Formats: sequence, C-alpha cells, structure tokens
Amino acid sequence: MHLDRRKSFALCPDDDSLPLPEGIEAQTRKVMDNLKRALAGAEHVVCVRIFLTDFERDYAAFNRLYTEYFGPDRLPARTTVGVTHLARGGIVEVDLIARRS
Repeated sequence: MHLDRRKSFALCPDDDSLPLPEGIEAQTRKVMDNLKRALAGAEHVVCVRIFLTDFERDYAAFNRLYTEYFGPDRLPARTTVGVTHLARGGIVEVDLIARRS
C-alpha cells in the first residue's frame, strides 16, 4: 500500500497566475476538483485536513459541498480548523492523504 499526500488551493492547475475564484462555494469546488484530478487512480482518501479563514461564516457551506465529493457513506477522517491567512488570499485549503495500490 502506498499513501499519497496532496494539498490544494483554489488555483487553476493549468495557469496559477489566474485570480482565485470568489466565495467559499467557488473556491471549495476548485480545490476539490484540483484534488480529484491529482488523485486519479487513488483507491480511498484516508484523512483530510481543511483550513478555513472565516470558520463561522464558511463551515456550513463547505460541509454541504464536501459531501458531494466523498458521499455521506465514504467520509474520510477529518479535521477542520480556522486560520488567519492562506496563500494568495485564499479562504480554503485542503490537505489530504489517499491510499494507492
């Protein structure tokens, strides 16, 4: 078994000079789509760490989108924390560990 650790911001993977999308929904979708693309072929996401710059405002919205990507029956272990600042002014960052064969 091989573990693969990835981190993603709401950047465009093809051109990281593009501006970040605005709002928690747009940034969450971008982050999760980036991770899905990076983890093609991974069997199972084991652990996820989420960093939010405005925890109280964005936690509920992030949760709604999060289950769309993993499904309620396959949620990995998770930690979500509030932070004061993320790279390039982002409002969400996701770090995860996935299992590969």
